[in-house]
Amino acid sequence: MDVKQIMSFIKIEHTLFSLPFVLIGYFIAHDQFNSPPGIDLLWILLAAVGARGLAMALNRIIDRDIDAANPRTQGRHLASGSMSLRTAWSLAGGFLVLLLVSAGMLNQVALMMAWLPVLTFVVYPYMKRYTWLCHFWLGLCLGLAPAGAWVAVAADVHGWAAVTGMFPNETNFLWAPTILPISIGVMLWITAFDINYARMDVESDREQGIHSFPSTFDDKTTTRTTVQLTLLWFACFAISDPMDGIWFLGAAGIMAVVNIWVVLAREKFVDFQTVLFRASMLTGWVLLGSLLLGLSVDVPVGVD
Repeated sequence: MDVKQIMSFIKIEHTLFSLPFVLIGYFIAHDQFNSPPGIDLLWILLAAVGARGLAMALNRIIDRDIDAANPRTQGRHLASGSMSLRTAWSLAGGFLVLLLVSAGMLNQVALMMAWLPVLTFVVYPYMKRYTWLCHFWLGLCLGLAPAGAWVAVAADVHGWAAVTGMFPNETNFLWAPTILPISIGVMLWITAFDINYARMDVESDREQGIHSFPSTFDDKTTTRTTVQLTLLWFACFAISDPMDGIWFLGAAGIMAVVNIWVVLAREKFVDFQTVLFRASMLTGWVLLGSLLLGLSVDVPVGVD
């Protein structure tokens, strides 16, 4: 396979969802611990690429029969036979190695915690066969992105105490007031996106017994739940508010309104899914931009 086929197989464009939050996790930790920027950012990004590729490869492998029975997804590589199962497993193995090597280059904590995202990736494709909570599990998969980047930096400074909170003279969960609400917010944000993305496959899901939210509940419930989830992820970002000033909070509020408007006005769009994808993808990048802007404004400027 050439690079273009591999990028198509793992839907590289969906990396636009997780990448800004990986960077948000990194910059929050960088600011929280006053750690100097360095090569760690490269290894964090490579680990994110490995995790993203592994997650998609496993999803395609496990769901190949479901994809083959769905008219919308019959053209996917494994479903159509344009890629062999052996090749898909080889790609999954390659991405797993990239994840583990990159995590190992960061620190021991990052390497030893790498099992957690791998486990969530393996479980996710099976969830939809049993419960509509699969959307929340997908949210968990992406919610680990900022947490993983934060841990990679925090563990350089505090080792296992960054995760356990067990310091020599006190218990202090450094992640609780900062990256935890960000990660929960990302989980809810992706959940809101995914239950609307699943609207494309309602009939196929019902025929195959797939328990997506829209195939289990009606349109009104799906829309109402989306609005509720959006308000909740905004609340999570507001609680974290990882910087002084109003930049991050304001950006989160604006993007929450945009996301709610897109869903409420979906009947007005010729291609609702494209608009939804762009609005959801833009959310992470706007939040990242606001964080960087706020952090740059907060940096004290020396006076001669």
